[in-house]
Amino acid sequence: MASLKALKIRIGSVKSTQKITKAMKMVAAAKLRRAQSNAEQGRPYSQRLSDVVASLASRITVGPESPRLIAGTGADQRHLIVVASSDRGLAGAFNTNIVRAVRRKADELIAQGKDVRFFVVGRKSRPVLTRFFGADRIVGQHDTSEMKNPTYADAQAVAVEVMRRFEAGEFDVAHLAYSNFRSVLAQEPTVDQIIPVKPRAANDAGAPAASVSAAVEYEPDEEEILAALLPRNVAIQIYRAMLENQAGFYGSQMTAMDNATRNAGDMINRLSIQYNRQRQAAITTELVEIISGAEAL
Repeated sequence: MASLKALKIRIGSVKSTQKITKAMKMVAAAKLRRAQSNAEQGRPYSQRLSDVVASLASRITVGPESPRLIAGTGADQRHLIVVASSDRGLAGAFNTNIVRAVRRKADELIAQGKDVRFFVVGRKSRPVLTRFFGADRIVGQHDTSEMKNPTYADAQAVAVEVMRRFEAGEFDVAHLAYSNFRSVLAQEPTVDQIIPVKPRAANDAGAPAASVSAAVEYEPDEEEILAALLPRNVAIQIYRAMLENQAGFYGSQMTAMDNATRNAGDMINRLSIQYNRQRQAAITTELVEIISGAEAL
């Protein structure tokens, strides 16, 4: 049984931890509002650009002169997964859920005989991926430790590196893994293909996309427009992933710190009850000894 002094020290330690977790929760909540706003504002543009590129891609016939970002390499053997995670922890299962989705995708591809490599954005996913797949499968990493808020320049730097590797023939297909922010309590791990672009096969009604926009004329032609839009689309999708990740991270951290604060409160209550019982027992023992001594006289 712990001594009264040890219990008192432990209660004080838990109270100090509770103050820290409560402060972290408040900071995360304050940062979440801005991060959520940025993520919500970035969605319409990234979604619309993705739709436009997919629609244009469905109108052209892929040939030797087509942009490689849509034509691909002609193979489907080597896959690169760009894994966007955070640089910090204390956010519950946020990073774990992203890595779990990446592992499912990678295992599925490996089971099909594909060669899978990883490009890491953020530090938290690298140790887990190394443990499960080996360090040799991680071909690169973009450091985001100094990044307070994601900018388009940060996303463009990642996109340029990924497209450079694609042009060098290091992979055939690229996927982007991130956490899609739904709410403070819900973040959805997502793995999307970003290279080559998937053409839109049909509209919501089931009609081919080309027939829907057959009356639209483009100047210059679709392939020239795609050549300009495709690199931007890759950067925009990575930028959106960074924004979604930041909102999801702060949402997860706020929830995790709130749970930690509540748990600390419960532990303080339990320790306080234990302390009071032992203190009462010690006082009772002392009184019994005093009374027994007085009666002996």
